[in-house]
Amino acid sequence: MPKTLHEFPRQRPDTPLLDRIDSPAVLRTLSEGELDTLADELRQYLLYTVGRTGGHFGAGLGVVELTIALHHVYHTPEDRLVWDVGHQAYPHKILTGRRERMASLRQKDGLAAFPRRSESEYDTFGVGHSSTSIGAALGMALANRLQGNERRTVAVIGDGALTAGMAFEALNHASETAADMLVVLNDNDMSISRNVGGLNNYLTKILSSRTYASMREGSKKILSRIPGAWEIARRTEEHAKGMLVPGTLFEELGWNYIGPIDGHDLPTLIATLGKMRELKGPQFLHVITKKGKGFAPAEADPIGYHAIGKLEIDSSAAPKASGPKYCEVFGQWLCDMAAADERLIGITPAMKEGSDLVAFAEQYPERYFDVAIAEQHAVTLAAGLACEGAKPVVAIYSTFLQRAYDQLIHDVAVQDLDVLFAIDRAGLVGEDGPTHAGSFDLSYLRCIPEMLVMTPSDENELRLLLTTGYQHQGPAAVRYPRGTGPNAPISPALDSVEIGKGVVRRRGSGPVALLVFGVQLAAALEVAETLDATVADMRFVKPLDAALVRELAAGHALLVTVEENAVMGGAGSAVAEFLAAEGIVMPLLQLGLPDRYVEHAKPAQMLAECGLDAAGIERAVRARLQRLGH
Repeated sequence: MPKTLHEFPRQRPDTPLLDRIDSPAVLRTLSEGELDTLADELRQYLLYTVGRTGGHFGAGLGVVELTIALHHVYHTPEDRLVWDVGHQAYPHKILTGRRERMASLRQKDGLAAFPRRSESEYDTFGVGHSSTSIGAALGMALANRLQGNERRTVAVIGDGALTAGMAFEALNHASETAADMLVVLNDNDMSISRNVGGLNNYLTKILSSRTYASMREGSKKILSRIPGAWEIARRTEEHAKGMLVPGTLFEELGWNYIGPIDGHDLPTLIATLGKMRELKGPQFLHVITKKGKGFAPAEADPIGYHAIGKLEIDSSAAPKASGPKYCEVFGQWLCDMAAADERLIGITPAMKEGSDLVAFAEQYPERYFDVAIAEQHAVTLAAGLACEGAKPVVAIYSTFLQRAYDQLIHDVAVQDLDVLFAIDRAGLVGEDGPTHAGSFDLSYLRCIPEMLVMTPSDENELRLLLTTGYQHQGPAAVRYPRGTGPNAPISPALDSVEIGKGVVRRRGSGPVALLVFGVQLAAALEVAETLDATVADMRFVKPLDAALVRELAAGHALLVTVEENAVMGGAGSAVAEFLAAEGIVMPLLQLGLPDRYVEHAKPAQMLAECGLDAAGIERAVRARLQRLGH
C-alpha cells in the first residue's frame, strides 16, 4: 500500500483491518505491525469518504497516527479524549463506530462535521470554535478528582488554536490545580520540522519515564533542604532543556513538558503516551505532524486542502455559472478603498483566506494584521488604531464575533470609535452546522447604542453599504452571507447611500408589504409576483427607516418582516418595537430563524426547513392572510 497518494480513490479502498475496528477496544488488541497497516488503511479510507462528502481534510490526514495511538493507549470512552475545534476528528469518528456512516458526514440527518456529545459517547465535548479543549478537559479532570475515580483526561490542541488567549488561561489555571491531565500539542508548522528526529525521540523517552520523574521529585526533596540549592538545580535543568527543546514556557506555567516528537512515528507515540498516562499532574506532550500527510497535493498545499468540497463523480457535468462570492466582493472593495484612503487598516483573526484578504495582504502588507485566533484582541486592536486616527476594518465571521462581544461594546461602542465590522458567514452556513451559523448577530448588534447595522441584499448593495459604513463616524457593521448572490451588476465606484433609508423594490396593490433585511430579497420578490405585494429592501436594521415603515403600515393590511437571523430580538423585533412605540396597531408577521439550533444540511435545505425560501415565505403569508380574513 503506497505511503503517499496523488489522487483520491474513486472506488472504496480495500481495508480489511480497518473493517474489523468497530470500537477502540478492538484497536487495542492489535500488534505494532498491524497498527502501521491500520494507519495506511485509515488514511486511504479517509481520502475516499471525504472526497465524496467534502469537509475538513488536511488536519485529519495529519493526525492518523496520533489518533490511533491515543485510542490504543487510553481506555476510551472511559478515559476522556477532548478534541480542539474538531477539524482533525474524522479519523476519530471512523475508529469509534461510525465508519459506515461517514458517507452521511455533513449531510442532512447525517454525521456532524465536528465532535458532538449527542452523536457518540466517544465525543466527550462538542466543539466547532477553537481553543476550548484545555479548559474543558481541565473541568473534566477536576470533576473526576472530586468523584474519586482514576479516569484519565487528554486534550488535543493545534498550534493555531494555541494562539487564543483562553488556551493560555486554561494552561495557567491547570498548574494551580495540579490536575492529572495531558495536553497534546499537535504542531503542524513545518518551520520547526527540523526538531523532529532521533535525538528528540531519545530525550522524550527519558523525560517521560517514571525514573526521570522519580529522580526529579527525589532530588527536589533533598536539595530543598539546602538553601538555594534547588533553585540553582531547577534553573540548570531549565537551561539544559531550553537549549534542546522549546518547552521552557510550558515548564514555567507548571507543566511537565515532553517533546517534540514525530507525530507519525507510531511506536514512539505509543511508548511516550503509555508512560505519560501514568504520570501525575499537568503533562504536556509536543508532537510534530504534517498537515495533509499521505496525500501529495495536500502536503504541498496545506492551506488549499484545509477543507474541500464534494468531488463531482461525473466530470462531464458543466459547472454552474455564478457571480462572485460575497467575501470576494468584500475583498475587492477593501483593496479599492485602501487605494483611496491610506488610513484604512485591515484586521482578521486568522481568516485571511476565508474572508478573502489575500489580495489586500499582498498589496498592503504594512496595513494588514492577522492576529491569529484571537477575536477579542482583534476588536480591541481596532479600537486602539481608531484612537489614533486610523480607519480599521475588522473582517470576521458572525459566529466568531460572538467571542469578542464585550470588546465590541466596551472597547469600541462605548467610546464611539470609528471601526467597521465586515461580518461574513451571516445566517445559515450549511454543512458546518449550528456552531458556525451566524444566527444571532442582528440581535446582539442592534441593542448596542449608536451602532450602525446594515444588511445588503445583493453583491452591489454589499459594496454600497461597506462604503457607507466606512464613511460613517462611529461603529458600523455590515453582515453578509456565505457563498454567492444573485449575480447583480457591481458598480466599481465607491458610492454610499443615505443612512437609515431603505428602498421600495416593488410596488404592489395587494394587502401585503414585505420588509426584507438582507439576501432574502430575491425570494421575497418572487413571492410578491404571486401575491401582488409590495417589497421593501430595508437595508438598515439600525437606524430603522421609520418613515418607510409608517408609509407601508398605512397602505397595507399586513406587514411581513423577513430576515436570516433569529426572530427573537432581530430585525422583525425592531419593527414590532417601533410600531408599538408609535401606537400603530396592525398585524405583523415576523419570518426568520426559529428559537432552536438548525442542524447541518445543504443551505437550501436549511432555508426551506426554516420557511425562508420563496415557497416557505408564501405559505406563511397566505396562512396569516387567511386568519385575517383576506
